[in-house]
Amino acid sequence: MTDENQTSGLRDRLQSSSEEALGRLVQDVLQNPAVTSALGHVFEARERASQAQEAAMGALNLPSAGDLSRLTRRVRSVGQRLEGIEDALDRLDDRLDTPSTGSLEERLAAIESAVSKLAPATKPAAKTTAAKKPAAKKPVAKKSAAKKPAAKKSAASKRAS
Repeated sequence: MTDENQTSGLRDRLQSSSEEALGRLVQDVLQNPAVTSALGHVFEARERASQAQEAAMGALNLPSAGDLSRLTRRVRSVGQRLEGIEDALDRLDDRLDTPSTGSLEERLAAIESAVSKLAPATKPAAKTTAAKKPAAKKPVAKKSAAKKPAAKKSAASKRAS
């Protein structure tokens, strides 16, 4: 048991010291101006390559990755809308399939009787509104038309002098 404890203790110390050494090494590398400059250049080159690829794909009339992702989002959106329409149609179909409380003729008769009760109340009101006619509008003379010839005369007199 003591050998196992010593082995695990040694392993833990070795592991922690190697982690610390690796951490210091990575920190030193990332703080090195040459490395950060090189990483910056790599990312710039990657961006330029991506732009060149998009331009080439556009010249060949092929969709880019951005085009495909926008199309995918659009298709998903249309699919969700279609599912909503299908659900609404299912609900409507269920409502039409359920038997109503009365037959269609009975419902139509009830509507007609309600309309006939409302019709006598609306007829006198229609006669009184038809008797009143709006007054005819009188044409208004345009004042600006009279000013234009005077303006032309003054322009003609300026040219003469």
